[in-house]
Amino acid sequence: MSQFYFEREVRTPTGECYTVLEEGKSVGRLDLHFVPGMVHGTLVVAESLTQEAIQELMSMVDEELTDAIGVERDDLVVHVHQGRDLGVFSHNDSTLQEGHGDGTPPAAGA
Repeated sequence: MSQFYFEREVRTPTGECYTVLEEGKSVGRLDLHFVPGMVHGTLVVAESLTQEAIQELMSMVDEELTDAIGVERDDLVVHVHQGRDLGVFSHNDSTLQEGHGDGTPPAAGA
């Protein structure tokens, strides 16, 4: 069984963003948005994750994150995308900062 955990990046009144980590390495990103009666999310995971690992992550999102947030919901809908990280775009830099799929933080301004 994998050792996934979530590191919150941003919290707003209507949503949260997390980096998904496995053994200290970034393996994905999760964005959750809260609307009345529903939590809507997008989970982007690394190409290396198996379907079993993705299912484990989904269970963790449902049991550990959405329940812990305390939002009353009837449904949880998460769109899952799998691929490779191309980098981070920042309006301040206007160039794509590459190489952050390896778990290293983006450079200042990125």
